[in-house]
Amino acid sequence: MREKSFAGSALSPLPENLVLGLPVHCLDDYSGCLLSRLEAGIGTHVVTLNAEMVMQSEKNPVLAEIICQADLVIPDGAGVVLYLRLKGKPVHRSPGIELAESILWQVSKQNSDNLVFFYGGKPGVAMKAVETWQEKVPELSIACQHGYLSPAEEKELLETFAHVQPRLIFVGLGVPAQELWIAKNKHICPQAIWIGIGGALDIWAGVKKRAPAWFCDNSLEWLYRLYQEPWRWRRMLALPQFAWKTLMDIKF
Repeated sequence: MREKSFAGSALSPLPENLVLGLPVHCLDDYSGCLLSRLEAGIGTHVVTLNAEMVMQSEKNPVLAEIICQADLVIPDGAGVVLYLRLKGKPVHRSPGIELAESILWQVSKQNSDNLVFFYGGKPGVAMKAVETWQEKVPELSIACQHGYLSPAEEKELLETFAHVQPRLIFVGLGVPAQELWIAKNKHICPQAIWIGIGGALDIWAGVKKRAPAWFCDNSLEWLYRLYQEPWRWRRMLALPQFAWKTLMDIKF
């Protein structure tokens, strides 16, 4: 397995563990690792891996390659965590939204000059998410843009990135669009931390609610999401497919 160095991590360098061929990095403190890399100016592409993304990557070789080349892949989904535990790897689940929130709470204490950028969501959502966070942490410097841009507007956004060089960029375009977009554009801000955050902007903006703690604690967050968005049932078929492949892959 390849090894990657993680600035600020006592476990550096850390070998990758594999989940159906995709890398996952198992750290005790993901936010601490990323804040150390942010302070050192080490650009980092973070992928928050779950079972649905694993199954998508089997049909999308470009996505699979992006995940394999990411600087940090965290175990976001309960299925990924269960797979690693069945393989004897001590790992805890780190939902992407919780990682993002942890970093936002801490980053202003590290350096108030670090510009945070929210990109994604429907018009108005990213701005409301910014307002929510600035109420919580007034010293945060946050800019935003919704995810429904024309090619010309996207070009203008990337020119803005090149000029202002935000250091922490949260991209909420959904999987796999956000991973593809980050991989394509991360060279524009080479010292930034880039994280795909899925629907976190909707939750921060109050458009949607995150699953209650009982669902999260019992690995049933997917069920609550299906209740909120029943149209996702086709995508949820990836979960039993992942479970079957896990059973076939694990050697008891």
